[in-house]
Amino acid sequence: MIRQQRRKWMGSLLLLITALIVSSTPFQALASLPDELRLFEGSLAKWQFSMPVTGTLTNSNPDILHINGAEAKQVNVDLRKPLSIEPRKTGEAQLQLKWGGIPLKAVTVNVLPDIRVIPGGQSIGVKLQTAGVLVVGHHLVDTGKGKWSPGEKAGVHVGDMIIKMNDWYINDMNDVKKIVNEAGNKQQPLDLLVVRGKEKLNVTLTPAKDIKDNEFRLGLYIRDSAAGVGTLTFYEPKSGAYGALGHVISDVDTGQPIVVGDGQIVQASITSIEKGESGNPGEKFARFFNESHILGSITRNTPFGIFGKMKDRPQPSAHNTPIPVALAEEVEEGPAKILTVVDGQRVEEFAIEIVNVIKQHFPATKGMIIRVTDKRLLEKTGGIVQGMSGSPIIQNGKLVGAVTHVFVNDPTSGYGCYIEWMLQDAGIPLKKGQLKAG
Repeated sequence: MIRQQRRKWMGSLLLLITALIVSSTPFQALASLPDELRLFEGSLAKWQFSMPVTGTLTNSNPDILHINGAEAKQVNVDLRKPLSIEPRKTGEAQLQLKWGGIPLKAVTVNVLPDIRVIPGGQSIGVKLQTAGVLVVGHHLVDTGKGKWSPGEKAGVHVGDMIIKMNDWYINDMNDVKKIVNEAGNKQQPLDLLVVRGKEKLNVTLTPAKDIKDNEFRLGLYIRDSAAGVGTLTFYEPKSGAYGALGHVISDVDTGQPIVVGDGQIVQASITSIEKGESGNPGEKFARFFNESHILGSITRNTPFGIFGKMKDRPQPSAHNTPIPVALAEEVEEGPAKILTVVDGQRVEEFAIEIVNVIKQHFPATKGMIIRVTDKRLLEKTGGIVQGMSGSPIIQNGKLVGAVTHVFVNDPTSGYGCYIEWMLQDAGIPLKKGQLKAG
């Protein structure tokens, strides 16, 4: 009986000690370490446990990581003191912390290449040529015997991209006019290759002759280009790659993302600003400046903006030297700043607050909620306005993201995307250690 009571008492005591250990600050610090850690080459990470014990840390690859300055596979560590992890070169290493031979924590460390970019903020003019011609509507052709749309009758939809006519690849409406008239005069149907979403379809269409202007028509409204103004996010000097806008360019009529055939960016100058207010987002008004001077090409139009190559560092610039970029998990709630233009071509810094950080395990445009706190910007624009998308967000000396959207009912606030996703679309992947889909 006494022995059973003693066992019961010892068991309760053990449970109490275990509960105290688990709830202790050092144990919580240990438990909070992720199973996977990403670090940039040349950076430094510190772990603080404040545990009154010594242990050993096993390092699977000392060439990649140094522990407390030591290049060794096993290091004795005093857990009362900060433990430093220094990435030496790109690659992967396994760390295992033990105390008295008992495993406490295992962490996989991915060391990523040091990426530095020049933050933008400049206003740019965007000129896009579509990869084919985009169908934006149907119209009726008056043949004298009736009115109909040959395109609609053939099953061509609004939002379709026509990329080929009778074995000819097209991206210009002048080419379309010539091919349609030739087919009509020969009284031959047209074989079209149409892109609809992710599908490619073959469509046969017979042009109809409009009696008013004696021209053959498809009965389709089509568009082969788009133009607008946005903000440059970054320029990577080693590769010449850039990213801008922070969101996809969609056709104004169909809402479909524009597939890029060709495109250029040029300088733009802000002429005036319509101040934003609740229910009515404001807008930057600008003119293309020195259009003959092409700043760069446009090769991609993705959910995170436009991307391509630039010939040289953009001017004028608020930063003349590259700065580090931040991983998505490094972004914190708190003060930050954006770079943008509100007058002419001068890039200025404005204070903002990152009020909410959204954890993402896959690319998505709404990674953080931001609020403009700078009085000068609020007086000038009312907050975030159209044309400001792509403005770089800087926190703790690192480029962390870009402005993407404004809240319609609160122009002082909006969304931003993580710079990590824009770097991938610009062809500057982080390679090892990408965030995994959850």
